[in-house]
Amino acid sequence: MSWKIKEKYRAVLDREEGKVAGNWGGRLTVCLVYPNRYATAMGNLGFQTVYSLINGFPDAICERAFLPDDAEAAEYRRSGSRLFSLESQRPLSEFDIVAFSVSFENDYLNIPNILALAGIPPRAADRPCSFPLLIAGGAALFLNPEPVADFMDLVCVGEAEPLLPALLDMVRASRGGGREGFLVQAAGMPGFYVPGLYRHSYAGTRVTAIENHPGAAFPVRRVWDPELGQAAVSSVLFSPDIEFSDMYLIEVSRGCPRGCRFCAAGFIYHPYRQRPLELLRDEAAHGLSLKRRIGLVGAAVSDHPDLGELCRWIVDQGGKVSVSSLRIDALDDGLLDALHASGHKTVALAPEGGSQRLRDLIRKGINEEQILDACDRLIGRDMLNLKLYFIVGLPTETMADLEEMVALIGKIRERVISAARKNRRLGSILLSVNPFVPKPFTPLQWCGMEVLPSLEKKYAFLRRAVGRLSNVKIQLESLREAYLQALLSRGDRRLGVLLLRTLETGSWKRAARELSLDTDTLVHRNIPLDEMLPWDMIDDGRRDVLVREFEKAFSSC
Repeated sequence: MSWKIKEKYRAVLDREEGKVAGNWGGRLTVCLVYPNRYATAMGNLGFQTVYSLINGFPDAICERAFLPDDAEAAEYRRSGSRLFSLESQRPLSEFDIVAFSVSFENDYLNIPNILALAGIPPRAADRPCSFPLLIAGGAALFLNPEPVADFMDLVCVGEAEPLLPALLDMVRASRGGGREGFLVQAAGMPGFYVPGLYRHSYAGTRVTAIENHPGAAFPVRRVWDPELGQAAVSSVLFSPDIEFSDMYLIEVSRGCPRGCRFCAAGFIYHPYRQRPLELLRDEAAHGLSLKRRIGLVGAAVSDHPDLGELCRWIVDQGGKVSVSSLRIDALDDGLLDALHASGHKTVALAPEGGSQRLRDLIRKGINEEQILDACDRLIGRDMLNLKLYFIVGLPTETMADLEEMVALIGKIRERVISAARKNRRLGSILLSVNPFVPKPFTPLQWCGMEVLPSLEKKYAFLRRAVGRLSNVKIQLESLREAYLQALLSRGDRRLGVLLLRTLETGSWKRAARELSLDTDTLVHRNIPLDEMLPWDMIDDGRRDVLVREFEKAFSSC
């Protein structure tokens, strides 16, 4: 074992509060792995929640592992050590279960690296039963698990609260028995996808058929928690080394009622559920005993009808409030006053579509007047720094749409500058611009991503246009990263070979060339509505809704 890494882990644990440490003592052991760095993982409320849920079972213990940085990975290789857990520094191969929690598709690239460092054969078909059961869950897997399907024994399709008890019960019952019987049993239940029991057929880049083992459900039904309002989901681990270290995070709601056609959150976390005010207030009271700032989390935080009252209560108790972004047409005065009292100087808004035509196409449900009114209300409370999220490359977008976006930005800028002069301090606008990436289980899943040369021209136009505007800065997401995200979002099981080859070559592009993989077609192709999709073995019960919304989006184009 590498003593350098062990000492580093001990130092991390010394700074943590809320960790679970205990004797394995015959208990079911789970290593929860986030395929990214420690600081990013521990700022993820979903990851913390799964850690807490598993450790809540008296006969189970959950430890954690993360993607090592380059120096740590080199030290593992130099010392001959295997990747080990944070809490007990035991190799991952000694656990009963290794469970990956994956929020973002681009982190799929890190899974083969983690398995190699752990000394675990990557392909489930090649892995003897002496190795841990490999399980995966998280938002990326809800959408499309196929790029990593060959690596996993089982994929959880749905939310942890209803799935974990059933999963752990089955694992306990199968301990000492055959893994095959356990997997067949799991595959017959809602929410559990066993990739080895399904066979995909292909023609070029298309999936032509999906065949299931007689005992495996087809399709696999997504599972969601109908009792969400009965218990709080909040921070359980605290450390100065993690993102949002100054906050106590509370999940206010799950899903989104808006149904924007590009956004997966409103579809894979359907139906939209809110926690009651009394529960949130009790949880905030507990949070204030630990931190002075409460971070309210959810895809549609500002849609909660009692949000303003909750925020006022937190401020009245001497606390501060933070939210990730605000819905433009759902700004509550109580919320805005609480943000002002909490010292917020920067607030994020998401117009998304640059023009009204595109906002209508994606079903954003807001107009320019509402956007400007929201900005006026924020500026009127001395919040003079605005962060605005926009998407470029939406289907049917033209340069006229981008020109309308620039005109809108100019109108917002005039308001910020005018208020800043009156208040005798600077105000600014930061534009966060992201290319459209088609996501499974959204109405725009059949649309291809715009080609990179066209997007590069649009980026250049925006740089020039914004460069002429004082007090406005622009932040452009990497087109290469977005391309990779689209590839992994839309790809099928054959991408597993690409991920393994990427580990060997150090470059996914080089790996694709060596494998003669046509990534451009996978990323840019518009898919016919009647074509089978790589993720069609998962059922969320809403395909008719997606088709209807797709047709509505383009009915006037």
